[in-house]
This record gives sequence, structure tokens and C-alpha cells, in this order.
Amino acid sequence: MKAPRIRFGADYNPEQWDRTVWAQDFALMNEAGVNLVSVGIFSWAELEPCTGEYRFDWLDEVMDGLAAAGVMANLANATANPPPWFSACYPDALPMLSDGSRLWPGARQAFCPSSPVYRKHALRITRKIAERYSGHPALEMWHVSNEIGNHNALCYCDASAAAFRTWLEDRYGSLEELNRAWGTTFWGQRYSEWEQILPPRQTTSFGNPTQDLDFRRFSSEACLEIYRAERDLLREITPEIPITTNLTPNHLELDYWSWAPELDTIAVDHYLKANDPDGHIELSFVADLSRGLAGGAPWMLMEHSTSAVNWQPRNIAKRPGEMVRNSLQHVARGADAIMFFQWRASRFGAEKYHSAMVPHAGTDSKIWREVVELGEVLDRMGEVANTTLDADVALVFDWESWWALEARSHPSADVRYLDRVHALYRALWETGITVEVVSQNVDPSGYRLIVIPSLYIADAEIADRVNQFVSAGGCAVVTYLSGTVDENLHIGAPGLSGAFHDSLGVRVEEYFPLREGEEVALDDDSLAAVWTEMVHLEGADALVTYKDGPLPGVPAVTRYRYGEGTVWYMATRLDRETVGRVLKEAVKTAGIKPPIPMVTAPSGLEVTRRSGESGSYLFLINHGTDTAHVRAEGRDLVADRDVGGTLSLLPGRAAVVREESG
Repeated sequence: MKAPRIRFGADYNPEQWDRTVWAQDFALMNEAGVNLVSVGIFSWAELEPCTGEYRFDWLDEVMDGLAAAGVMANLANATANPPPWFSACYPDALPMLSDGSRLWPGARQAFCPSSPVYRKHALRITRKIAERYSGHPALEMWHVSNEIGNHNALCYCDASAAAFRTWLEDRYGSLEELNRAWGTTFWGQRYSEWEQILPPRQTTSFGNPTQDLDFRRFSSEACLEIYRAERDLLREITPEIPITTNLTPNHLELDYWSWAPELDTIAVDHYLKANDPDGHIELSFVADLSRGLAGGAPWMLMEHSTSAVNWQPRNIAKRPGEMVRNSLQHVARGADAIMFFQWRASRFGAEKYHSAMVPHAGTDSKIWREVVELGEVLDRMGEVANTTLDADVALVFDWESWWALEARSHPSADVRYLDRVHALYRALWETGITVEVVSQNVDPSGYRLIVIPSLYIADAEIADRVNQFVSAGGCAVVTYLSGTVDENLHIGAPGLSGAFHDSLGVRVEEYFPLREGEEVALDDDSLAAVWTEMVHLEGADALVTYKDGPLPGVPAVTRYRYGEGTVWYMATRLDRETVGRVLKEAVKTAGIKPPIPMVTAPSGLEVTRRSGESGSYLFLINHGTDTAHVRAEGRDLVADRDVGGTLSLLPGRAAVVREESG
């Protein structure tokens, strides 16, 4: 992917249009500065309309047209949805819900990830495409399937059951070890034969929590196996072409920490939630998570929207300037490709109201003018490609903890994993510092502060790494329900105090979850909700205590000097202001400063810095309602003008300053 440019483009679906439109598309792509498009994602039924009958003439024409226009192809292997003939011939390959009902064709991803017959046919069409377009001048990347597992990750059919048993045998080696891990002595669930084990189908009451967790682990791996098999075939035929697929990192189903090493380039899809007033902060979180998946390297934004999407309850259009601002936010946090779904708005189908680079209104439109503007800006910013960001703060994010914490049979249905993840991230974002979202396998020594929100599953290894990090002078912030259970969901020897007990300086005796809608007052005049714990101090200091509720006088927030470092513990769901206050104290104690002094800027100014061999680039994005006046000197690549010491940035605008060296 290394090249002195930022990729700019979209999903291109020419099969939805008459050939007379294609020449217009190529000309408009040149006008907008598009240099990369994803092609053929949902084209299996067009390429193989009947079993073994192939029609490549239209795709040949498209690929040749792209090459002539100087636009490269991120060519899909077309396996995102099998053709209708496949489902008619192989109904057992359709996915099954936990209650035993089938999901029928008519949408997309109408297949079981573990289906051998699906994999056989998917590899066959993959080989045909790879052999035909190997060496084509437009081919720059391979796009495997599309948002794998987005709709069908969990399948409970007999094929999945057989594959699940094989996975369990590989994981545990023996039924004795599986029975121990699953705690099958509870409710008399001990297994005596592998064939007795099923996926966690619908049951009379609470199912086995570890069985459910293992099934999610297996399902993530089953989807990854689809990618691996198709990738390996593409690599066999075209070893020189990079291969990726588009991840959806703000979705629950797949553990992308295990996926990331398998992709040549991390590529993600992201769409703003229209009902989220802090949507730009959630965007930054996903971008930082994407960079974390990439190990700090540049990554691709494979899809976002020029304006409204089609699938939310209220599909709110983006205001003037918002699309450009969103795009530059992703670049500010490491993206070297800005792409959309899709190139031309569809006239039919389930997504006909989804925005596109070429909207239904055509080129005399707000969207098209902003698309052209963005293309010009990204062209000027080509030198930013391949630069990276440095972060002093690591925020631990864990899909397995997300799965397990929100399963049934927990003390409170109101506890939500992303609630604390986003709350702590937002507090860090508002301090103006750069965060890297990392897995629990992280080595904290490269950071100054590690933030651990509700890391429900944690083993002794991460606890030891955090203890050593803090003891050597680092800082940590830990919230409730962190390190509570091991990888098998067993509560460990420290009891409810969890794996981080040593460095917290507190002991948790009992949980006191709150009633729905209940709030408790704290002695700093703030409010807490959802969750409280009976905490005993074992060396830590109480920063905040409860004034009322079930635990008056009991610590709610503590701070502990552990070795040369400091750990803060939040034993309740603090309100936004209190979370912010604790994080500001942690950031200050850790000696972390933002890229520029934030006293010079109003609330809502986002600041990052990318740097590399080509130079240093200061990104300034004003999400606030006041003009920002910041100290900067160099060349603003957005406005294409010099900046001589002070830059005034209007609300809703962005600047990317190539900073003067020295």
C-alpha cells in the first residue's frame, strides 16, 4: 500500500447500470480525483448465473475502462453473497438461528460460515476471478468477501455443530479438560462423548456461560477461516498483490485482534450514528481502534458515507462540510485511504436511499461539490501518506470481555461494556491527547498511562504486566468489573477484587447493583448510577465516597500509590464530569501533554500530529461552535496557504499544517 498518495474512491457497482453510464463514471472519477474503487463485491450471481457457467465480459470491460482512466481496482472475489441457484441447490447451507429456524435467501450473507459446500463453491469462483485478472493493469488489491460475519456470524446448524466440536477438541484436547473449563458439575451438565456437545441453542433457562463464550470464539474463528482460505488461494495465484477485507470494528460478533495479523492492510467500515451527539468522538475511537489493529501503521477507511445512510431508524443527512470533516478526522488518526459506499447512488434495492459520491441529484449538488473539494484536498495531502502517530495513552479494548459481560446471568442487565469504554475514551479525547486502542496483550511499557474499562476477562499475565508497568512509574485507570474472571469465566482466588487486586490497593467484598433508573449521590456533589461495590481500602486513598444509596461512606473512587506509579479505581458508573476529572488528574500525573497547548483553543477542537520521513503534520478539526485561534506555522494543505504563527479556524472547518522543521 505504500505510495506517495492517499487513496480516494468508493465501492463501484457498474453491474447496476447500463454500459452507457460507465464512460460517464470513468470521466467523473477523473474529475473528482478518484484513484481506487472496490469492484465486484456482490457480483457472484452476475459472474456465475448458473452452476459452472461464467460471464466475465462485462467485468473485463469495466477493468479495462478503469485502467484506461488511470483508476486502480480493489477487486473483490465476489463471495459476499452466493447466487440464488446456490441456496436452491443447497438449502442446508443457509444459516440457522439458535431456535432452529432457518434464515432464507433474499438479503445478503445467506450462508453458514462453516458450510463445506459454501466454501467449495466460494473457492471455485475465487480461482476463476484470480486466474482471469492476474496481471491486469488495473488490479492493485484484492478485496475478500465483504464485512464477513456481519449478518451470519453465529450459525447454530448441524454443520456448525460438527465444526464446533472439532474446534473444541483442538482447544481442550480431552473431554475431562472441557468439563473442567465449562464447569459442567453445575446443573449436572457433564459430557461423556464429544457428540453430545451442541452449539448454545435455545434452552429452557440460562445456558452454560463458558459454552456460549467458546461458541463466540469458535464463530469468530470460523469466519476468519473463510477469509484465510480465500486469501491463501488469491496469494497462490497473485503473490505480489496485497489482500484485505473490510472489518466493522464497532460490531460485537468478531474478535478482530485475532484477525488483524492475517490482513496485509487493515481496512474498516465506519458510519456515524445519527442519534449520537458525540458522533465525532465515536468516529475518533473507531479510527484509533483501527490504528491499534494495524499496530500503529496506516490503515484504510474502506467505507463511510457522503451523507445519509439507509439503515438507521432516522437517516439524517450530513450538513455542509461534515463529510469533508469526517474524512479528514480519519486521516488525522492514521487512515491513508478515504473511500465511500458507494460511487453512484442505486436506483433500486434495499439501499437506494443510501448516499453516494454521485447522488441521485447528479453533479449539480452539495454532495458532488464536496466530493470534488475532498479529492483536491487529499491530492494536496499526498505527502501525509505513510506517516504515523505517537500515543502516550493506551486504552484496552477486548471483544471477549464485551461478549461475556453482556451475556445473561450477571448481577445487572444495565451494565454495558461499550458504555465505560466510550466514557473513558471521551474523557481522554476532551483532554486533547492522542490515544491508541490496544488489546489486553499489550506491553504497557511504551506508554505513560494505561486505561482499563471493564476488562471483565483478564488473566494473571496482563495483571502482572500492569503491575510491573505501574511499579516502574506508570499510571493506570481501572473501572469496575475488570479482571473479575479468567478465560473460562471462573472467578479467581482474589474473589470479586479481580486480577488487578495487587495494584488497586482495595478489596471488593460484594456487588451492590442499583435499580433501573436509580442514582446515588457522591460526596463531591456528583451522581452515580447502575453499579456500586462494597470496597475496603487496603492502602489506597478514597477520593470520592457515597453520600447515600446502599453504601453511604464507602469509597467510590480510589487512588493508590503502587511502587513508583499510581492507579485510580472507579467502583461505580460515574457521571461524565467526574470521569473527566479523574482522567485529567491521571493525564497530569503521567506528565502527558496534548500536541498543542489546549488553552489556546475552544471546546471541540480536535488536534493530532502525524509525522514521518516526509515531515510533521498538525491536524486541527474544529467540532465546536467558536472560532479556534491556535499557534501553528507552516503550510495549510487544506486551504493551500501559508500559516505564519497563528491560525484562526472557523467552526466546522479543518486544517492540516505541514509544520516548518526546526
